[in-house]
Amino acid sequence: MKRLTKKQTIFLLFAVSLFVATTSKALAQFNVKAGISVSPEIAKEFQNQGRLLLHITQQNEREPRNRSEITIGVTAQNWDSSKPFMIDTRNKEVLAVGLEKLSEITSGKFYFQVVYKQNKDDGNENVPGNLYSGIDSLVNTSNLSFNLTLNKVIPPLEIAQNKFVKTVVIQSKLLSDFSGYPRFLRASVLLPTGYFDTKNKNYPICYRVPGLNGRYDAVNRLLLDKKFLEYRSTSGSPQVIYVFLDSQGPYGDTYQMDSENNGPCGKALTEELIPEIEKQVGYRAETKMRFLAGCSTGGWVALGLQVFYPDFFDGTWSYSPDPVDFEHYGLINIYSDSSVFYNQFGYLQPGKRTIYGEPTYSMQEWIANENVAGRTNDYRVSGGQFGAYNAVFGPKGDDGLPSLMFDPVTGKIDHEIAKQWEKYDLKKVLEKNWSELGPKLQGKIWIWTGDMDRLYSNVARRFLQTFFENTKNPKSDAKVNFTPMANHCQEWSDEAVLEMIVKKIDERKILK
Repeated sequence: MKRLTKKQTIFLLFAVSLFVATTSKALAQFNVKAGISVSPEIAKEFQNQGRLLLHITQQNEREPRNRSEITIGVTAQNWDSSKPFMIDTRNKEVLAVGLEKLSEITSGKFYFQVVYKQNKDDGNENVPGNLYSGIDSLVNTSNLSFNLTLNKVIPPLEIAQNKFVKTVVIQSKLLSDFSGYPRFLRASVLLPTGYFDTKNKNYPICYRVPGLNGRYDAVNRLLLDKKFLEYRSTSGSPQVIYVFLDSQGPYGDTYQMDSENNGPCGKALTEELIPEIEKQVGYRAETKMRFLAGCSTGGWVALGLQVFYPDFFDGTWSYSPDPVDFEHYGLINIYSDSSVFYNQFGYLQPGKRTIYGEPTYSMQEWIANENVAGRTNDYRVSGGQFGAYNAVFGPKGDDGLPSLMFDPVTGKIDHEIAKQWEKYDLKKVLEKNWSELGPKLQGKIWIWTGDMDRLYSNVARRFLQTFFENTKNPKSDAKVNFTPMANHCQEWSDEAVLEMIVKKIDERKILK
């Protein structure tokens, strides 16, 4: 374990103290009070022990719940919904981010809205089953006080009705047995334009994995994309069955992986959902045309599924995958660094940047926002990026919740838990098992990345590329492509993926 020097320890303690002091000062100086009621019309939908998230913004072109400069969170313990619940930022159980912005804005209106996170099968905020209020406004004051009423329920997702769209929803026995209550697997399927013209024809099939917390209704956006529809209507458009997976999980995105916290999600995908989809669309597995594609989190999952199920899938197109090497988890080495908030030189660790290298968002800010979103006042159940990572890659804690890989306030890494993440570290998995995996992965891996990825994930991909280049027995033919000055997912394209699938199949025919 790498230890902090005395100088680094003093700096870290000072930085944390300054952060806590600044936050406390902001909470003390700028007070927000809000009475939250539940309307009688939706009282039957209310579930106790949910998380209230109060959003405040000066922007009026979007709902505050979709993005706000100020977010206040508190878990509504033992709330009698027939009475208002009081949010008061002077309460130590209340967390807030951005509250200091009240002092920076001296005029104009604030718009506010509240969401009640109560869907325990989905860690996210704006998802079916959660409650929310309308939008109200108030002229700026250093002490905001107002009332809001939860009077709306986020409805279930709806998939567009279309001749070429099929919806598949099944109850997963594997996940239901794991959780002790019914859990479902969902997907939407976009059939190729020639599907109904020729009976019993076997088409290639591609499983499109969504980005972080994406849902199977992503097919709707493609059906509204005029450019894609024009492309699809051409006589030579790729004839590929395109399946949109769903990443819903109790702690956020499940990454379609078996895990201690989410359950056997990979097994459920490959043994329950995919067989059902392929039965319904008439795909024949012996033809070896089952592919994967995705970007960002979807890129990691598309690559991860290919690595963990090398015989089941026949090729993957991975764009801008999340860190594929945890020694380069962004700019953090989870195995040897002391903190995710400060680097080895004592500087604040950036989490995001522009393509010109300017940091825009620190890891400390990122985790503070996730802490606000979680009913435990930390990122474990935030439903966000690090809540999801933590649940997928880490062990279950004694309290039944995911164990924290790093402290939510200080950022200090728990190296015993970090060590347990190794089994999902794709580069380490490949290194340890290349003699077995290498032959099975030949001709199956294609990765694209921008060399100025805003999340710094390109660093890990460089080291993965180096690994592939140095492999032997067999020498890997994985394609890892970098575009200079390109950003995260900048070159992602559904059309490009479908074209590459057709090209790969044509190349196989030529080789045969």
